[in-house]
Amino acid sequence: MIQNVGNHLRRGFASVFSSRLSRKSASHTEKDDGAMAGGEGYRNPTEVQMSQLVLPCHTNQRGELSVGQLLKWIDTTACLSAERHAGCPCVTASMDDIYFEHTISVGQVVNIKAKVNRAFNSSMEVGIQVASEDLCSEKQWNVCKAFATFVAHRELSKVKLKQTTPQTEEEKTEHSVAAERRRMRLLYADTIKDLLANCVIQDDLESRDCSCMVPAERTRVESVELVLPPHANHQGNTFGGQIMAWMENVATIAASRLCRAHPTLKTIEMFHFRGPSQVGDRLVLKAIVNNAFKHSMEVGVCVEAYRQGAETQRRHINSAFMTFVVLDADDQPRTLPWIRPQPGDGERRYREASARKKIRLDRKYIVSCKQTEMPISVPWDPSNQVYLSYNNVSSLKMLVTKDNWVLSSEINQDLDETVKPTQL
Repeated sequence: MIQNVGNHLRRGFASVFSSRLSRKSASHTEKDDGAMAGGEGYRNPTEVQMSQLVLPCHTNQRGELSVGQLLKWIDTTACLSAERHAGCPCVTASMDDIYFEHTISVGQVVNIKAKVNRAFNSSMEVGIQVASEDLCSEKQWNVCKAFATFVAHRELSKVKLKQTTPQTEEEKTEHSVAAERRRMRLLYADTIKDLLANCVIQDDLESRDCSCMVPAERTRVESVELVLPPHANHQGNTFGGQIMAWMENVATIAASRLCRAHPTLKTIEMFHFRGPSQVGDRLVLKAIVNNAFKHSMEVGVCVEAYRQGAETQRRHINSAFMTFVVLDADDQPRTLPWIRPQPGDGERRYREASARKKIRLDRKYIVSCKQTEMPISVPWDPSNQVYLSYNNVSSLKMLVTKDNWVLSSEINQDLDETVKPTQL
């Protein structure tokens, strides 16, 4: 689990676990108090839960809950959690990658749980877990997990937030790793640039048969929405969940124009809100298929805002990339037609989509692994160094929060330490 950790992290291993031993022997009273706080009766003060029954009006043409509607519920729950901690209005700044593991059918229940993992200066990370429930069979499924960043505002100025105090082992782990996730968000754009500049992206565009390719321009979608009072939040700004739902709608249309079928959204790559919009604004949503791989396609979406008669230029307020697949009758992905990009910006988007796919696959393997299924070893390359670092730091911080780890032997403090759990 920690094979990829560098020597500089290994040197700190002995001190980490020796300090853990000293804390364990000197703070039995604190542990008893913490156990009481983290027991069955404990509930995080920022935790918010939402349960929604999926009705026909919430579903798509397949009778499944539309992702747009789910995004609205996710954003609402996360915002309520953020405002519970901040004590003032909060706005969505970004939503990290979301991997959809299970679809939700009409008649089932969606259970959403959100809580603040960590507060920074004026922003905070909110962790969201989504599960579905079949009321007849009592079966439950994990649907997705997401991390959203919210910023607290009061009278048009940012608010300095109070720090969170994690109580349980899980909360301590999430609190520690939240800082590493924040670093990953800030470095993401540079990671893409470095990968495109320093690595060879295999796109085999020149070797493909152009007669079997679909022009990318054929998938282009542009749609305008007028922001009305029902689309606004309690602060008068356009509800972030509504914008995400509109983006999912145009992305689905673009994907359908390539495959001539009903696609299924599998992954959303980071919604990034660059600025607000208000009631009365016109939002122009643009989508196009950037690249099509064998069984999946990437659709790029951007949102621009303007006010009729008051602005001469549009404001870029949001963007995201969505990955779709087309499933056959056996729920297996179908082979998709190739895309032929337009020269210039089209070719740039085409190659950037290939780079994002590589990062997405590396990140899904490294970051999304369950705590009991951490990768033993992952080859390093410039595209995944940030996520390998995240995984290593996450593993170490996870161990530090556990009370059942002790230092069993020390071979050489500068080179290697051996640790084992007293109980798993």
